[in-house]
Amino acid sequence: MPPLPPAPTRRAAQLPPEAFKPVARKASATDKSPPAPATDTVVSVSAVADTPVVAPVARKGGRRPAATPVSTPAVAATAIATPASRSRRNVPTPALVQTPASVVASPEVSVVTAPATPMAATAPVVVAPEKRQRHQTRKAARSSGPTKLFVLDTNVLLHDPTSLFRFEEHDIYLPMIVLEELDAHKKGMTEVARNGRQVSRSLDALAATQGADIGQGLKLDSTGQRGATGHLYFQTSALDYQLPTSLPQGKADNQILGVVEALRKLHAPREVVLVSKDINMRVKARALGLPAEDYQNDKALDDDDLLYSGALALPADFWSRHGKAVESWQSGPNTFYRISGPIVAQWMINQFVYFEAPGEPSLYARVTEIRDKTAVLRTLKDYAHAKNAVWGVNSRNREQNFALNLLMDPEVDLVTLTGTAGTGKTLMALAAGLTQVLDERRYTEIIMTRATVSVGEDIGFLPGTEEEKMGPWMGALDDNLEFLAKGEGGNPGEWGRAATNELIRSRIKIKSMNFMRGRTFMNKYVIIDEAQNLTPKQLKTLITRAGPGTKIVCMGNLAQIDTPYLTEGSSGLTFTVDRFKGWPHSGHITLARGERSRLADFASDVL
Repeated sequence: MPPLPPAPTRRAAQLPPEAFKPVARKASATDKSPPAPATDTVVSVSAVADTPVVAPVARKGGRRPAATPVSTPAVAATAIATPASRSRRNVPTPALVQTPASVVASPEVSVVTAPATPMAATAPVVVAPEKRQRHQTRKAARSSGPTKLFVLDTNVLLHDPTSLFRFEEHDIYLPMIVLEELDAHKKGMTEVARNGRQVSRSLDALAATQGADIGQGLKLDSTGQRGATGHLYFQTSALDYQLPTSLPQGKADNQILGVVEALRKLHAPREVVLVSKDINMRVKARALGLPAEDYQNDKALDDDDLLYSGALALPADFWSRHGKAVESWQSGPNTFYRISGPIVAQWMINQFVYFEAPGEPSLYARVTEIRDKTAVLRTLKDYAHAKNAVWGVNSRNREQNFALNLLMDPEVDLVTLTGTAGTGKTLMALAAGLTQVLDERRYTEIIMTRATVSVGEDIGFLPGTEEEKMGPWMGALDDNLEFLAKGEGGNPGEWGRAATNELIRSRIKIKSMNFMRGRTFMNKYVIIDEAQNLTPKQLKTLITRAGPGTKIVCMGNLAQIDTPYLTEGSSGLTFTVDRFKGWPHSGHITLARGERSRLADFASDVL
């Protein structure tokens, strides 16, 4: 649209009406309207067609005049606005009002005002809503796409009881057989039973809202879940479908597949998708030509390679680029470096950075402070040296040294360790715990627990107390305690210790996760072993038990998950690492090299 003319001055208002006739101008490259014709467009007031003319009415306080329709004969294709003045004087209005052709021809203009009278307060107003229309169009384009209808399998609801509210604007459909399976799994004290009861309560709350109609669908945001704007539908009648005769009709999975097939025909061309954690069911659905997907909202990361490792190698030109601007100072045994530049954007609090290059001094440091584009690095304590041994244990590689710096730091409340078998996770955690409990008296005792998920078949009920029942699961604890009690040389006197096996075991308590809810650990050193087999909810329950002065160490190997329907991306250990990265009182390190034996190291790679 061409730019508007400036507001008329008092001198211009004294000119005769003929002076307001516009002069035809050349069309510029920025004009969106078509070029104007050579002759002026004259609109006669005595035209035949009657169309409402928009006449702005002056308001008090100098506000912009509001447009009100006035019944006046005019040409149907053009709307002419008669100006209103603050003064009470009658200003003669010309019989013929000429408007620029370029303005009349522009389809984006809704109101055009004529020149103002001598006492006009504002400039001529042209209401051009194209910006607002474009904004509304962009906003509608984000949500105007076709919504899908997701049919949920029972295992999705039992895996994540909040999955009903994780599908945003899309609709959800629950077959009747899913409700039957939920009812069958709600009894007991297991995690699956608790999730089943929570889903039942959510369904009851949705159905109990005012104005809810199951036949028309329940609004998922009616209970305060603003992220879900779709509807929840139940199977309220029998559906007609045909499946291959090789699929037994009485099996629950096959009935759900039949419901998906019937809904596809009933709601065509709308997309109907089956969501299931059962791999075999998804394979059968695809074999029948039905779209099926895994439940993805429970995964912290889509790609396991994107998991935060806790360590970052500095580029080879690090000192040549930042060496001149680095500030350094000494504080006790540590050296601090203040570094500025774009490289700081890649770092996080408590992340380890290292520089290794032939012929140049190495640097191993931890990020302790980040402000804008400036970070402070603190050098590490070298636990590879014999004088810095932790309960007789020295680090054998770079990552183990990083881990011991985290485990021995009282300012770090949560430490997560991941790595393959034989990398020394349990040994270092126990050694650091014994040193801080028995030597430094920083914590009162060590509490150790783990997920009781067996690799093979269950051996049945175990007799005895809670600690005796947990005994078979704590073989790793016994093996490492035997090593720590003897020492590498076989003589405990080499490191000046008089602690016996009984003293060590008196400070280590073995607890079951089943009795953790409601407890508070104060000044304890808590070790959670095999944390990869825990769900995010279970790990949240354990971490929130920490009271004042408590340190929690979570360890696990994401390649050895034994819990059904749990993957590397949805494991509670993955969630914890991803959510706590960058917090000043937590640290993570991924141990890369196995130190158990050459046989175990080679087996981890080839098997």
